[in-house]
This record gives sequence, structure tokens and C-alpha cells, in this order.
Amino acid sequence: PVVVVRELETQEYVGGAGIVAAHIRALGAECSYLSIVGKDQPGDFVRNEMEKQQISAYLIEDSSRPTTFKIRYMVNNQKLFRVSRLQEHSPSQELESQLIERLEELVPLVDGVLVSDYVYGVVTNRLLTRLLELARKHSVKLFGDLQCSSQIGNILRFKEFDLLCPTEREARIALGDNESGLEWIAQTLRDKTKSNDLLIKMGGDGFIVYTSENSFLQRQHFPALAVNPLDVTGAGDSLLAAMSVSVCAGASLMEASAIGTCMASIAVQTVGNIPVSYERLQTLLLSMS
Repeated sequence: PVVVVRELETQEYVGGAGIVAAHIRALGAECSYLSIVGKDQPGDFVRNEMEKQQISAYLIEDSSRPTTFKIRYMVNNQKLFRVSRLQEHSPSQELESQLIERLEELVPLVDGVLVSDYVYGVVTNRLLTRLLELARKHSVKLFGDLQCSSQIGNILRFKEFDLLCPTEREARIALGDNESGLEWIAQTLRDKTKSNDLLIKMGGDGFIVYTSENSFLQRQHFPALAVNPLDVTGAGDSLLAAMSVSVCAGASLMEASAIGTCMASIAVQTVGNIPVSYERLQTLLLSMS
């Protein structure tokens, strides 16, 4: 027997780190996007979408890999399965040097750098080391996020960031610990990465932020505001974008977290990766005040 289905509708979205850039731009901030794409139609699609959204995209072409492309098959709002077309190898030394050279040009011009690592090889140790040097030199904030859904990465590679945003699972994978309490996991992760602040995402239970105050670890839980989300894909991306933009604009960690949880609640009410605009976020915040 063969399963036969009929495709009724197709929609294309920018994903990965590209949707983080799109959220940032939609919130009103200037944004430059740096990544690697293949010499193919999906790469052209990303480039065109970035141009439409007025994002300065620096997309380096790599002939040895296709542009990461994922197809989700859904019935109504229920995802059945996903097919991914991608390569996970690190870029050549030449392409890696091009990425670093572009970073050296961009970092002095910005308030913050977001590293959204999907563990497909682009974010190398050499690149992270040079980024940290540049951030220190130019007093630029660093925000880091790691995606460990179908692939395995290690958040411990991100050293001395201003904010890290792993899920509880990603934090436990990094530490090789499935048994200790979340407070111990958070404290140990902060110590090992030497990060200023830490945000641990817990899916439907929201997230917890950790920061140091007078040498003591302070924590605050922010519940998920969306009771019946339509599509949780990209919730973490919208949260990262809102948190980073808010902190760069002068908000405290707790203020940024409140804005971030509102941002994520809007993102999960729409199927697909749709940038959340400043106007939609402002409307929700005003309705809650």
C-alpha cells in the first residue's frame, strides 16, 4: 500500500537565523544578516526576502552545500512530518575567512550581535573566538541561541556572552546531566560559559531568566501567555529577537523578558515564520497595561 496525498497549498518562509533578522527589522531596529547559502533557488529566495524587508544581507555562496531547506507537511495546523535538505559540514577556510572579514566590518557599527546557531557548521570555533575579540574591543553586546532539535550542538562553546538562551534540554545536553535540579543546571552553565545572564526555555511552561545581583543568582519565571498556540515553530527565535532589541535599547533584563514573552505569544498564534511587527507588539502591551 502507498500513501497518496494531494497538496492543497504551499507557503514559503525564511527560517533559521533569517527569521530572527526579520523579527528584529519588523520591530524597527536596523539589522545586518550574515550567513552562507548555496548557489540555488532557495538561496535566491532568501536574498530577495531580505531585500523586501530592508535587511542588509551578506550571503556568501558555498557551492559545496545547498541552502538549508525544510519542508513541513501539515493537515490543518497539525504538523505530520518534516523533510530537510541540508549539509552539516563546516565551511572551507576561505569561506570562513570571508565570514570573519565581514564581521570585522560590521561589529564596530552595531549595538549587539546575535548568534543563532542551527549547528549546520557555519558557526565555527574560530569565528566565535574572533567575534568575542571584536565585541570586547568595540563594547558590543553578544546574544547567543542554539537549536538542538534534529541535531546536537553544545551551548558551552559560547563564552562570555551577555545573554544565552538555551532550552532546558540543550542545557542538560551540554552538561551531560539529566538528573540535577534546574537551579543547579543554570548556575553551572553560567559558571562554565561565564555569561552575564541566562534564559532557559521550557516550552509550554514559559522560561526562566537568571542574572547576578550582589554576587547572588537571581531568577524570575515568565509563563507562556498563549494558551492554545497554533504553531510553536519559531517561538524561540521571536523571543531572542525581542530580548536582544530591548536590551540594546536600554531595557533591563526583566523588562526585556516581559517584552519577549509577549512577542513569543504573538508569534505562536500564526502558522509559519511571520515577522512580528512593532505595531502588533505595542497593541498587545497596551491591552495588558
